[in-house]
Amino acid sequence: MTRDSGARTAPVERFTAVPAAASAYQIQAVDAAHFSSLRMGALRHDFDRHPLMQLPRLAQLARDLMPTSQCRFIRPDTTQTSAFTHSATTPAGCDIDTVFERIEEPGSWVALYDVQTDPQYAAFLDEVIASAHHLIRHEQPGLFRVAGFIFISAPPSVTPFHIDRENNLWLQIRGRKIMTVFDHRDRDVVAAREVENFIVHGSLDKVKLDPALRNRGVDFEVSAGDGVYFPATSPHMTRTTTDWVRPGESVSISIGVVFYTAVTRHHARVHQCNRVLRNLGLSPILPGISPWRDAAKAPLGRAFAAARARWRGYSAPPGAY
Repeated sequence: MTRDSGARTAPVERFTAVPAAASAYQIQAVDAAHFSSLRMGALRHDFDRHPLMQLPRLAQLARDLMPTSQCRFIRPDTTQTSAFTHSATTPAGCDIDTVFERIEEPGSWVALYDVQTDPQYAAFLDEVIASAHHLIRHEQPGLFRVAGFIFISAPPSVTPFHIDRENNLWLQIRGRKIMTVFDHRDRDVVAAREVENFIVHGSLDKVKLDPALRNRGVDFEVSAGDGVYFPATSPHMTRTTTDWVRPGESVSISIGVVFYTAVTRHHARVHQCNRVLRNLGLSPILPGISPWRDAAKAPLGRAFAAARARWRGYSAPPGAY
């Protein structure tokens, strides 16, 4: 859920646990025996029934977020291989009410960014995270900076290929969609240098899909109640097709609930160090392969980022060090 081309507000660095028994809504792994928060996996949930996820309530949320540029739009001719650029201005220059009046028109697309700035939706995100915490806590402790991004579209529509710094609990709320996710460790799909540039500077300029590698992605065909988990820097993209569209059922809604952990922060520090080593002509090992090398690099990566911040005015992206 890249935010680098638009204004945003910083999520609060917190995790407020909601006891599972207090929630009527749950998230479970489809293959619980083999699920790992260190790789992609299919989910099931019932948050599609939550009152805050219904289209009229989301339209009200959009009205509330529009003045702060948290409603984002992409060009109608965008493809999965397009640059993931988005604007706070609607493509036709209409107001947000008109956008929702026309939301069932083919190709309509609006995203609601950083919905945790609304107190009710902040509580909703806490509820989602708490419901999934049993899937995350053992391998990825120290969860922080929970944020939410809601995508509303009418097919045919896409979200272009990109990567994010956060782990992602991606839930389909309404309609159908195909979420394609690539292994975050596959450096043929996105080169190590480009991952490092994104972690350090937020640049997606060279994060492009090579059509020859398209078959390395895993397609998750999801409908309401389905979901996908994938870890930080997993390349991904979506598309909606028209084969499921029926009268009164022509809108797809999904939400990405994203978060950092002690693991993502540790890996970000290693990426910081690796970028310096790579610029010196070396070929450093990627994070997660050698724990002892990571342990040596992480303090150096943090120090490099701190030095850039002090002497070059560097402002690290959230979770980057």
